[in-house]
Amino acid sequence: MTAATITFAGGPIFDGEMLVEGHAARFVDGRLDCFLPESQLSAGEVIENLSGDILSPGYVDLQVNGGGGVMFNDDPSVETLRRIAGAHRQLGATSILPTLITDTPEKTRAAIAAATQAIKQGVHGIAGLHLEGPHLSVRRKGAHDAALIRPMEGADLQQLLDAAKVLPALMVTIAPESVTTAQVETLTKAGVIVSMGHSDAAFETCVTYVKAGAHCATHLFNAMSQLGNREPGLVGAVLSQGAISAGLIADAIHVHPETMRAAFAAKQGPGRLFLVSDAMAVAGTDLTEFKLEGRIIQRENGKLTLQDGTLAGADLDLTTALRVLTTKVGISLPDALAAATRIPGDIISQRAISDLRAITQAIRISPDLSQARPVVAG
Repeated sequence: MTAATITFAGGPIFDGEMLVEGHAARFVDGRLDCFLPESQLSAGEVIENLSGDILSPGYVDLQVNGGGGVMFNDDPSVETLRRIAGAHRQLGATSILPTLITDTPEKTRAAIAAATQAIKQGVHGIAGLHLEGPHLSVRRKGAHDAALIRPMEGADLQQLLDAAKVLPALMVTIAPESVTTAQVETLTKAGVIVSMGHSDAAFETCVTYVKAGAHCATHLFNAMSQLGNREPGLVGAVLSQGAISAGLIADAIHVHPETMRAAFAAKQGPGRLFLVSDAMAVAGTDLTEFKLEGRIIQRENGKLTLQDGTLAGADLDLTTALRVLTTKVGISLPDALAAATRIPGDIISQRAISDLRAITQAIRISPDLSQARPVVAG
């Protein structure tokens, strides 16, 4: 039997590391076979003309609360995950961490079960799970329900340890105010990605938690202690500590472009900044509002807000975030693409989903960064 071969040419190719021009990508039976100069293509080869589009690995989005008209919190089930993942796939995100916002212990158990089953069933795009809370700081709660925020207890810790054994990636957003360093150390040793966020903790406290294993931060600048002249806060810890990486909502609403520019310039490595959508139910739809646990979230002019004006997630896709980074922040296109693909893929130790290895993970991004779409259906 002859292997099915398709070759993409006619546009830049991002392989997860570099953006190359004048080359083609040949896939055999859905797997990347080779890159080659376009001048070496044979006359009879089946060519898919990119027409100037960028061929790239799909986006890896580590903070996705909803999409396709539904929120994960409303019904943490396999069907909900299938719908959310499908909506984001059409926006270019081929791998996501569905995210449960602070909720009840029962809802957390249901979310873990749903993500576990979705992965067992091979639901395309589900790379693990992100639990954003409930072990946060009420002072920096944002749109989270203060009544549900609480300290981490022994049963909570054990539940997370059990989940880490069956999920390929488990990210947990915590605040030092509600979780001990011993708990962070235990979670990190079990492979959980501990991310600090929704916290008012002081700089020295945050550094202590980084040393304990909290090597990520959730939506940098938002719902956290800020960089001040005498107290650097969690923002200062993220920028100064090379061991920590951080997600960034690059919509120019949650964070000003000049603030983002300063953050990229100041960030100490090897930790990196990466893009997240923090997407809600409206992603991939024309909805103008939705409900989060009975509270109305309004969508207007690229913003999602509670009725009191509090930002409640983002009306953002990662192609728009790329456009903001390259046109308003001054980040190079290869670096912006890495922040949407390779870097978050590395955060969850899944390089295979952030390199251009499989045709099912590949997307086409328009040259003006206005849209992205998968190269194959499904």
